Amino acid sequence: MSHLPHTVRGVDHVAYPTFDPAGTVAFYRDVLGFPVVHSICAAGWGPDKHPDFIHFFFDIGNDDRLAFFYYFGLEPFDGGPQGDSYSRFDEHVPIWFIRSRHLAIHVDSEADLLEYRRRLDDSTWPVEMQIQHETIESIYTHDPNGYMIEITRALRPVTPQEDLDANLTIDALVDVVQGPDVSMGALLARKAELIVERAAEWEVTPR
Repeated sequence: MSHLPHTVRGVDHVAYPTFDPAGTVAFYRDVLGFPVVHSICAAGWGPDKHPDFIHFFFDIGNDDRLAFFYYFGLEPFDGGPQGDSYSRFDEHVPIWFIRSRHLAIHVDSEADLLEYRRRLDDSTWPVEMQIQHETIESIYTHDPNGYMIEITRALRPVTPQEDLDANLTIDALVDVVQGPDVSMGALLARKAELIVERAAEWEVTPR
């Protein structure tokens, strides 16, 4: 478990390539309402044969930004029929693996979530799924680049006990993946061992 000082303050920006800047702007600015807050036009930049490009940013709240690169003259790369502008996969790659890489954006309330659902459902990119799982409720769609986008709200606060459980689970995972039996059963067994080992350190605060 890490005890290092935690001084970062969130995401400055996440960046993706796009081959469809017009669709990207339509989706994020005109449908979702995320304003464009910055752009960089780079001509003759970098090493030889590096194309001119524009790097543009959308405000996604909390001083965080979502950014895209559009490279002039660059054509999409060959690959399989699944995936997004960044990577293409063959048919044998499970769709759940491809969708595991996605961007989740937080909203504060059910009303906010439903408003974004309305905007998406009225657009070219309607909501594909709406799911409640564990402590959150989320809507999902794919943007014009094929990237999966999630908009999510908390159903309830995460408790300190759940934070403790998460750390036990991850410590058990790190141990198990370095051993001979990499399985859910081995993870749960190792987690039980860690609970026994650490129980003496936990104190119950009197009420």
